[in-house]
Amino acid sequence: MIKLSAVYILSGLVFGAFAVLSAMDANNRKRFGNAVFWGLVAVSYLAGDHLGDLGNGILVLGLAAIAGFGLLGRGQPATTSLEERKVLAERFGEKLFIPALTLPVVVAFGVLVLKPLEFGGTPLLDPKQATPLSLALAAVIAVGVALILLRQPLISPLQEGRRLMDTVGWAALLPQMLAALGAIFALAGVGQVIGDLVTTWIPMDARLTAVAVYCLGMAGFTMIMGNAFAAFPVMTAGIGLPILIHKFGGDPAVVASIGMLSGFCGTLMTPLAANFNLVPAALLELPDRYAVIKAQIPTALPLLIANVVLMYVLAFR
Repeated sequence: MIKLSAVYILSGLVFGAFAVLSAMDANNRKRFGNAVFWGLVAVSYLAGDHLGDLGNGILVLGLAAIAGFGLLGRGQPATTSLEERKVLAERFGEKLFIPALTLPVVVAFGVLVLKPLEFGGTPLLDPKQATPLSLALAAVIAVGVALILLRQPLISPLQEGRRLMDTVGWAALLPQMLAALGAIFALAGVGQVIGDLVTTWIPMDARLTAVAVYCLGMAGFTMIMGNAFAAFPVMTAGIGLPILIHKFGGDPAVVASIGMLSGFCGTLMTPLAANFNLVPAALLELPDRYAVIKAQIPTALPLLIANVVLMYVLAFR
């Protein structure tokens, strides 16, 4: 049975290739910082299970030190010029979308066709991880389709991938880091502490008050943590479960789903969600690094209010 470990191995090999290519990039004066950074990421994927808690903690501290001391730089891999890209765009036209459209097709095939397959009573894919496994397979096939269609060198996907990761930099790791931080907070009982603080200072006798505190708290804590997945276990353990679900009898599915949507409203308004809000500005070379956030706030605030109303109406039937 193919398990999620196969995706970790594939990811580790890709980041390992980024590390090697970074070390060979003589045009990047910080190439060794990049090489060590992506090399540590590769080690985390390939050998994280064998390093133990202490080893992984040291590895994370190493990543933070490299990023914090400004040892990362943007690589300059050999790529096509702007004029060459225009020529290729005119030559291939709408065919350029074929590799991108390959992704959803292969993912659907994996989930609908490969997931049910069994050999000798053993599933081909781990049923619990069929979607990420199918996505990894789709990425590999899409790269192959792009190479055949565009007739580019075999090294080009790795070079372009390295260029993109160098542009994004340390922010590429924020989702994993912040999700792990949320799990740590939950295990440490931070949710219970927040729940006690809230109930001490805010009366929770009214259902609307409890709903508003939970939704606004999800958005606010997400802005602090930079990730709704990190805020969710904390706020749900402190307010969602004990008050909205146990005390007022709210539907767990509705409370949890709308709570996450409220957290996503916070994601739209915080620079700590760097991979969503700062990276696009950097990739588009916008003069204002907070331009994306400023454009999203007028949508986020009304949506947050709508989530409060929806939870109040739908979760307590």
